[in-house]
Amino acid sequence: MSTDVVAQAVIRPIRDSDAEALGRVHATCWHETYDHLISAAAFEHLSPRRMAELWNHLAERGEEYLQYAAVVDGEIVGFAGSGPARDEDAPRPRELYFIYVLDAHHGTGIGKQLFDAVIGEGEGVYLWVAEDNPRAHRFYARNGFVADGASQDVPFLGEEIHEVRLVR
Repeated sequence: MSTDVVAQAVIRPIRDSDAEALGRVHATCWHETYDHLISAAAFEHLSPRRMAELWNHLAERGEEYLQYAAVVDGEIVGFAGSGPARDEDAPRPRELYFIYVLDAHHGTGIGKQLFDAVIGEGEGVYLWVAEDNPRAHRFYARNGFVADGASQDVPFLGEEIHEVRLVR
């Protein structure tokens, strides 16, 4: 994609009315990101409708949660969210919960724009990322994250994904 797409991307807070579109994008991003880590059978339980239901609940979060969508030509192409740390041994007070951008928009700068919207330049933050997600690891390294040695196995669509913690 050309950098012209970035100039056309609008980064804005997620709205209640975004749930259906976010459900579609979220389901697609999970396929694009985790197909090599999760069986096809597990993905059979994933549907845009079920993901939209999840977004109905996420949209109700309080002010300490930042959730933004990237919109290109009127369509949501990515989203990100952060909030208070959820881990008892949290290395930072803020956690990046998620950031996903459709494959077609990787390399356009939209991921960085979303990241900046929910985190910003100087704030200390941490996140969990699938250990076998090299593209994400490169993105986070460019943004100042390093592994702190913590890891965990988390349930994902009835299976497990091994995650590592990165800190900035």
